[in-house]
Amino acid sequence: MLFILTAARDTAIKLSVTLSVTIIWRRVKIKSEHEIQTEILLALSRHDCTVCRSNAGKIKTDDGRRIMLFPRGWPDITGFEHHSGKMILIEVKNERGKLRDDQKRFAKFIKQYPVLYGVCRSVDDALKIIGGK
Repeated sequence: MLFILTAARDTAIKLSVTLSVTIIWRRVKIKSEHEIQTEILLALSRHDCTVCRSNAGKIKTDDGRRIMLFPRGWPDITGFEHHSGKMILIEVKNERGKLRDDQKRFAKFIKQYPVLYGVCRSVDDALKIIGGK
């Protein structure tokens, strides 16, 4: 960047400013919720739990019938601990993911019951919910 200031017709004052900015963009791949779910399902299965992916909403079959799955807002992972029998419900979000309103309502509702529930962004988060290491 170069600035030139003129003080008078004959006199020029030269002000030179060097601006050097190096911007390094690192493209960090954010894990998808599907990838995180798979990792959590495997980890919980190794920690004395039975868990599965739970789909919510409605689907239409090839022959045109509509089937209701879990209600909207239901967490992504449903299961139970073998030793305690406690139900496990885990909502999976990636690092940028936010709960929708129906998921917030479900979280508020389920907290009144003795269920292992939480929002997880990693395997570590899920293991904390079940008290595992």
